[in-house]
Amino acid sequence: MDNPETIFALSSGQLPSGVAIIRISGPRCRFVIETICKFLPPARVASLREILDFDGREVLDQGLVLWFPGPNSFTGEDCAELQIHGGRAVVAAILRSLGSFDGLRLAEAGEFSRRAYENGRLDLTELEGLSDLISAQSEAQRKQAYLQSRGQLRRLLEGWRLRLIHMRAMVEADFDFSDEEDVPGSVADKVWEDAASLHDEIAEHLDDDHIGEIVRSGYRIVLMGLPNSGKSSLLNLLSKRDVAIVTEVAGTTRDIIEVELDIGGFLVVVCDTAGIRESTDLVEKEGVRRALEAGEGADLVIWLWEKGVEDGGPASSPDKQIIVRTKNDDGQFEEKHLSISTLSGYGIDTLISEISFRIGVLSEGMEDGLITRERHRLAMVEALRELEIAKTGDLIPADIRVEYLRKASDHLGRIIGAVDVEDLLDVIFSEFCVGK
Repeated sequence: MDNPETIFALSSGQLPSGVAIIRISGPRCRFVIETICKFLPPARVASLREILDFDGREVLDQGLVLWFPGPNSFTGEDCAELQIHGGRAVVAAILRSLGSFDGLRLAEAGEFSRRAYENGRLDLTELEGLSDLISAQSEAQRKQAYLQSRGQLRRLLEGWRLRLIHMRAMVEADFDFSDEEDVPGSVADKVWEDAASLHDEIAEHLDDDHIGEIVRSGYRIVLMGLPNSGKSSLLNLLSKRDVAIVTEVAGTTRDIIEVELDIGGFLVVVCDTAGIRESTDLVEKEGVRRALEAGEGADLVIWLWEKGVEDGGPASSPDKQIIVRTKNDDGQFEEKHLSISTLSGYGIDTLISEISFRIGVLSEGMEDGLITRERHRLAMVEALRELEIAKTGDLIPADIRVEYLRKASDHLGRIIGAVDVEDLLDVIFSEFCVGK
């Protein structure tokens, strides 16, 4: 895609800094570099140069200049980077100089990445992975985002799309080229078996416990229990700071308090909630309602149950709940449940190890092209529905049935942002030698 405008922007973050990077992309990029550096560096070789004003008279700074001729650049256009000193005045002077060139303007948010997509350098999932990589807070997020930015999910989806295109090509061949010698008879007979097989693969991929979304947004743990069961004390201990108010007065916590932690390389969001009890206080009742709602949406509920109190936690799936006896300040062993003391620290390491274990079990198979966003999941579900009709529609005419294959392919194509109807013909002519 040809874009007449050349854009530039600071791409290295907050100033001041040791080094600042200014990126330039577009058709006038080469002219700009030759003007402000009096020299065009060899492609992809860092060259130390003086950076001049737009009129070539004043030296603004000295730094490294890199030249990336299109289409082999991030955006697919001619690109350059200026690696300069990261002082505010230095950066401001160079940005002001670049803005003085005709045909140059400051880039909008995400515009370099958008041009990379429009020029076919990155698909939508790779762009999303790049965005996640920049904002990654944990090792698991970094790993997942890097793999997606390198095309892991795209390759999986593209493989499924190509299989669907091939299936459609087989049916189309039966329709249009059945009298050709190069087209094997009844090639469409196996198509519906292949459709059923692909249906099962996508269904299995969707049955992933939402681990990709959990890694991206954080493993959500909700602390629940009766008033004064030690929820706020545990939150403060885990976060190593006084996040929540702790008093002997029951019902201190009314709203949900969230803290982000790194446990075992995963982002974990721990939520303190109001104590669960009957109350006539409108504010406390709302707090209890929110606590119960948070528990429903949690990846794990830690139900705190004070030692010596017989009323335990609510029944729940053991995969989603840990019952923990609190205020075990004398360190007596509990046979049935985990037991902790926020005063002495007893049992805290065991609790953290249990949390790490559950996250680790959930995250097995992270390198299989994980679904990281709701739009990915919804599109796959839609593709699955179309495949379900296609594979079981024996009474549907073949020309209608194959339309469901096309719809399934389009749903997958929308995830990566590349739906091309022309590649159906490419498959037909290349595999069956039609029209040779």
